[in-house]
Amino acid sequence: MLYGTPTARRRDAQRNRAAILEAASEVLAQEGVVALMPEIARRAGIGQATLYRHFADRQALTAAVLTYQLEIMEARVAACSGHPAGFRDLLRETLHSQIELRGLVKLVRRFDLGLQERYRQRVIAAFAAPLGRAREHGHVRADLVPEDLSLLFTMVQGVAEATDDVRAARAAADRAVDLVLDGVFRPDLRTPGTLPINPAVEEHGGTG
Repeated sequence: MLYGTPTARRRDAQRNRAAILEAASEVLAQEGVVALMPEIARRAGIGQATLYRHFADRQALTAAVLTYQLEIMEARVAACSGHPAGFRDLLRETLHSQIELRGLVKLVRRFDLGLQERYRQRVIAAFAAPLGRAREHGHVRADLVPEDLSLLFTMVQGVAEATDDVRAARAAADRAVDLVLDGVFRPDLRTPGTLPINPAVEEHGGTG
């Protein structure tokens, strides 16, 4: 009986941690939650003492939830890695998750800039390979690079924080994806396989 106790405690601790991360993700997807830690403990079905044994403070919990969400994103990206035509839907789904977790994003912005940059680079790295394949197959602009996605995430976050209407924020995210991936040209007017117009060439009336 004593031999099995440590193993059972580890299992309980793992279940509690998973429940906390799930509950925290739900709470951070809502606006106006004031008593953050007590509400997370309640939804996870644990006491606050157990919550604080796992996470000493709000910042520790925020970092863990962000890592948890990044792992979900990375698994989603990996699952779509062999389907370059699905890159647009993958990006749209990621942006929707960003909107739903805007409370988490706000908390992360309180971290030091170095830590924020490491998280940003992790996201960009996850999308680098699928973006490259989508570009090779002509599904996105020929000049789209991973760093451009960082601009897109920032833009959508600004839109998300400008409205309390999640549905409107989702629609804005869809619009942002379309604008970035198709540029300013309507998809039905772009010749398949052609490269974007070079502004310098157009300004001088062609290549000569």
